[in-house]
Amino acid sequence: MSLTTATTSTTSTTGTAATITRIPGPPGLPLVGSLLDLTRRPLRTYLDARRDYGDVVRFAAGPPGLRAEFYAVFSPEGAHQVLGSEAANFRKDNSFYDELRSSLGNGLLTSQDGDYHRQRRLIQPLFTRRRVDGYAEAVGQECAVLADRWRVAPGGVVDVAEEMSRFALRTVSRILFGADVEAAVRVVHDSFPVLGEFVLERGFAPVKVPRGWPTPANRRAAGAQRDLYAVCDRIIAERAVRRAAGVADAAGPEDLLELLTRARGEDGERLDPAELRDQVLIFLLAGHETTATSLAFALFLLAKHPEQRRRAREEADAVLAGRAPVAADLEALPYLTQVLKEAMRLYPAASQMGRRSVEESVIDGYVVPAGAQVILAPWVTHRHPDHWEQPDRFDPDRFLPEREKERHRYAWYPFGGGPRACIGQHFSMLESVLTLGALLRDFEFEAVDRGVRLGQGITLQVRSPMRVRLTPRD
Repeated sequence: MSLTTATTSTTSTTGTAATITRIPGPPGLPLVGSLLDLTRRPLRTYLDARRDYGDVVRFAAGPPGLRAEFYAVFSPEGAHQVLGSEAANFRKDNSFYDELRSSLGNGLLTSQDGDYHRQRRLIQPLFTRRRVDGYAEAVGQECAVLADRWRVAPGGVVDVAEEMSRFALRTVSRILFGADVEAAVRVVHDSFPVLGEFVLERGFAPVKVPRGWPTPANRRAAGAQRDLYAVCDRIIAERAVRRAAGVADAAGPEDLLELLTRARGEDGERLDPAELRDQVLIFLLAGHETTATSLAFALFLLAKHPEQRRRAREEADAVLAGRAPVAADLEALPYLTQVLKEAMRLYPAASQMGRRSVEESVIDGYVVPAGAQVILAPWVTHRHPDHWEQPDRFDPDRFLPEREKERHRYAWYPFGGGPRACIGQHFSMLESVLTLGALLRDFEFEAVDRGVRLGQGITLQVRSPMRVRLTPRD
């Protein structure tokens, strides 16, 4: 099925001839267009749209006369253009990032232009491989705490989605805040889902109710934001008081908050308290929800696939040999790395991401107008039948080095790409692979639930139990 109409010829922004057609897309409902599909079932909607209309699809959302248009791009080539080769033409000031910025501040994920470049200069030295490898000890310690709790789990059954969310949040909070970890965990756990749904709904809304109006949704979101800001501001202020009094932090001076506080640019520039809070909130989001999703699905997929589980367990046993994981183990666990990458292919935490075009551009032969809201969907690209054979099948061997080299760079992009690629990629992979190895070393896994219901907030959401039965191996 296609809505293609008249064809003309033009020249793309890269200077090559392109055939341009009217961008096809679903008609939607008479009163709201595709609004309900995009907000309630976006993952299915995007998959169906690529199947029915191709790699560039136009959606219209909202009532007649007020409809907003969104252009979804599903091909690896299109993702490369938006994130990489023409990144300057696709900015993070679309409706979704505007809402995220209003909810979580102007941190590294949401900032632009001078703010972004300044923040990146200050923060990049804190994410070198050597610095990140130093966090492996904290990961190992949290793994040991998790294993102790799992050994006394009622009935030997745990929900890996809930457990990995708690584990990842504790780990990133510990790395950020050191001894202040417990102060943040509960508030973040309760607040992020509220803000995630709020951002998604407002991102697609053709008309936005002012945030100051006392609607139930606004009040819930404002309360969640207030709680998040308060706990971060309090920890930052208390740390400043201790530092001014010359009192050493009980966890030592090297947690990430302390490093962010001490970060200086070449001209002495630094982050002020509000900027510190914004960075902390973004790191909590990016370092918690994305890692939790990847780990939960890696464990759940292994629990359902005995042969892959056996291979992963044998590698973990051979490398770890009963000891705590260390950073150097990452390179020695190639199959576990493949398992994580395959889990991230099938269930990317950033299942959709957005940009706004500055100037008219040609993507996959279609003219995308200036000022367009552009949606990329790794959820769809990671299942694109032109790039993945049997795309719904769990097969970690897709990520053997020789097979990775054969694929388009943007056939798999869970961390984004181009100049705005995730600064925490190495930390996420380090934490995920070491954790998976430690848990496979200590437990056998068997799936209790066979399927899972998914939803979408700021990141991919699990909306049903993901239970596995544990058998301790010691």
